[in-house]
Amino acid sequence: MNPCQAAPPPTTEPAPAATGVISSWDLSIGVDGPGTRFVVFTSGCPLRCLYCQNPETWHMRDGHPVTTEEVMTEIGNYRRFITVAGGGVTISGGEPLLQPRFTADLLHRCRDSGLHTALDTSGLLGERATDAMLADTDLVLLDIKSYSPATYRRVTGGPLQPTLRFARRLANLGRPTWIRFVLVPGLTDDPADIDGLARFVSGLGNVERVDVLPFHRMATGKYRRLGLPFPLADTPPPDEDLLARVHDQFHLHGVATT
Repeated sequence: MNPCQAAPPPTTEPAPAATGVISSWDLSIGVDGPGTRFVVFTSGCPLRCLYCQNPETWHMRDGHPVTTEEVMTEIGNYRRFITVAGGGVTISGGEPLLQPRFTADLLHRCRDSGLHTALDTSGLLGERATDAMLADTDLVLLDIKSYSPATYRRVTGGPLQPTLRFARRLANLGRPTWIRFVLVPGLTDDPADIDGLARFVSGLGNVERVDVLPFHRMATGKYRRLGLPFPLADTPPPDEDLLARVHDQFHLHGVATT
């Protein structure tokens, strides 16, 4: 090579696709983030929530392996539809942070391609989410099942504190967050616990809203098909008075709800 001739620029090989295990994917409107969402349901979850609507996602062995390239190809089939509708991609589960490399790679590829990204998580495994992963996440949907440690363990079988630590970390990073709270009569409706959650959320500064989700029994048939008992099969959904009271409790602390 002529010593005066510039060397060709180095080529950058694209990062190899990560492999994960998913249960399914679906399209949703207004529930899993803004607009119409392409929702990826990852397999595997460390919690066993009494009202879980996706018991088919509990075990990794029940899912099927995919690469992030394969998921991006599937997303591409719906890209125009979801972007025109002001939506994006949500990674849910199961628990996406049980597969942090796959989740991080998929979030990064979606963000790089200009898609709005959302991560739906219990926060139990929040320490597995790197700052880089969260930088690729436009919105975190954080499920806080109860503000009472005893009730949280009764509902989920796991500890509350990791979720609260993750919530504070998201606040410190300034990551936009929606809190999701499932209202179950006789289980998560204690006024003192809801006041505690409202105070906690109001002090974070990054929470855009709390989604108060009324408990329902629509997954009963799914449990039956899987040969599993549905623990809350006899629990009624909340009535309008209870819903109004809980919304008012959040509003009194300056927290917007839906």
